[in-house]
This record gives sequence, C-alpha cells and structure tokens, in this order.
Amino acid sequence: MLYSLLANVTANLDPGPEAYEKILFGLFIVISICSFFYINCVLLFTLRSKPVFCEKSRFILLFNLLFADTFQQVPNLLLYILACFNMKIPFDACGFLVLLCLATDLISPLTLAVMSVERYVAICLPLRHATIFTVSSTGMVIAVVWAFSFIHILIRVFMLVHTFTIIPFNPHMNDFCSKEAMFFAPIFNDFEKVYASILFVSVGLAIIGSYVGVALVATSASTDKASARKVLQTLLLHLIQLCLVLTSSMFSTIIIVIARTVRRLTIVRIYNVCFVFLSILPRCLSALIYGLRDQTIRPVLMHNLCCGGRTSAFPQQEPVTI
Repeated sequence: MLYSLLANVTANLDPGPEAYEKILFGLFIVISICSFFYINCVLLFTLRSKPVFCEKSRFILLFNLLFADTFQQVPNLLLYILACFNMKIPFDACGFLVLLCLATDLISPLTLAVMSVERYVAICLPLRHATIFTVSSTGMVIAVVWAFSFIHILIRVFMLVHTFTIIPFNPHMNDFCSKEAMFFAPIFNDFEKVYASILFVSVGLAIIGSYVGVALVATSASTDKASARKVLQTLLLHLIQLCLVLTSSMFSTIIIVIARTVRRLTIVRIYNVCFVFLSILPRCLSALIYGLRDQTIRPVLMHNLCCGGRTSAFPQQEPVTI
C-alpha cells in the first residue's frame, strides 16, 4: 500500500473540515479492521471448537485461509496508523512490518485455488473425495502453500540485499514506512508485474476450471442440484475475492496516476475507499462466504459471537455442502 503518499498528503491538510474528514476516515477504517478482526478471530475459534471442523478438509483449508487473512490485518493496520500520524520508523522495523504483510500475501490466493479444487472433487468425484482430500493430504497441501510463501519472501530479501550491494544502505528511512519505500529499486516493479501475472493466471484458471467442471456435472440427472448450485455460487465468490486481492497489488500504481490530476483531499478519499475495498474487504469475505452460508458453521459461529447465548449450539442433521 502507498502509505507514504497518504502520509505526505495528509500532513499538509490544514485544520478545519478537511482535517475532521481525515479523522473520520481514519476512525472508520480502524473500526472496520477491528470489527472484521474480531469476527475472523471468533470464526477461527469456532473452527477449532468441534471435532467435525478438524476432520474435514474444507474446514481445515478455511482455517488456513482465515488465519492468513487475520494475521495480515495487524501489520496492515499498524502501517496505516503510522502513515496517518506521519511517524517514521527505522529501516529494520519497517522491513519487519512489511515482510509480515507479505508473508501471508501469497497464502490467500493459493488457498482459494486449493479450496476450489476441493469443491470440484466433492461434486464431480464424490466417491474419491474422501481418499484424495484426507486430513494428512490437506496438511501437506497447506505446508506446500506456506513453503511457496516463504520462497516468495526469500526472493524479495535476496533482491533487497543485492540492491544494497549497489547503493549505500541507510538505516534511517527518508520516507514513511511502506512496501514501496522498502522495495524501491526498479527491479522490484518488474518482479511485481511478473509475480501478479503468474499468480492471477494460475489461480484464476484453477477456479474457472473448477467452476466449469461443476457446471457441466450439475446438468447430470444424478447430481444433487442444490449442492451443485451452492458450490457454483461459492466458486464465483472465490473468483471475485481473487480479483479483489490481486487488484490490491496494483493499488500503488492507481493512486500515483490519480494523484497527478486531482486535489489532495480527493486523493485521501480515494485512498481510503480503495484501502477498505481492495485491502480489508477481500481478506474478510471468507468469514461471510463460509460463516454465514455454511449450515454447519453458522449456528456455532452465531453462538460464539453472542458470547454463549441461547443460540442453538450445533445442528444434528447432515449439513448442506457449499
């Protein structure tokens, strides 16, 4: 995110209505992040509260997706607050926060791809689903996903070390902490374009392929129409979520282009709106897609959100697959 641009713009706003609007925007974003963070944490607790959630692959994959999205919200919020208050931090501290954001940046799209394939197998190959997606195989897939994320971080770190062999290293940052301030060399721009393109194409093909496969099988007379329809809706939501997550990688470029033609306050407004819809919302859609739509999770989640109220604790009937 272009936190440095936000800090430079908001630092020059004069006291008055514009300053109050800036404060309201900031409060809205902080409250939004905290609210989604609370819901995600409750859903994470819910997914560990019943044995069935620890034994089915789709719930294990959902836990991994939610953990990565929830984990990323914390450093994102810290970077946003630092930019709003125009606070500069040492290069090492900035690098730590930025790498925390990037550590789970790859987890969400890859997990979405695996979850889509799992839903495809559940509908198109129901007899083989239990043998393909076991607890151990799901754990191995999650380990591979995190390994790819770790490799992604190592590549960036090696590129950064190579950059500082060419130019002198300055431990005191001249700009506000952001991904752009950390990875400022032109080589990182090329890496970002290749990385985003490969990720979007590969994960997009996995989700679209799963959607087409389920759609074709849904026309069969022997297929459960209700289950297939819910899976198609879930895969479509996964594709929308993927587009939002990958669009956020182009956020900086969009803001820089807009900043050349509009007023400073307009930049702040656009930045905050994009931050909510491109950075926060995609990381919180999982709680809405599964927490509210899944008939197994929803009663337990509502029970936990209500702090143990009189909500029905757990359904006895077999849930409808999504």
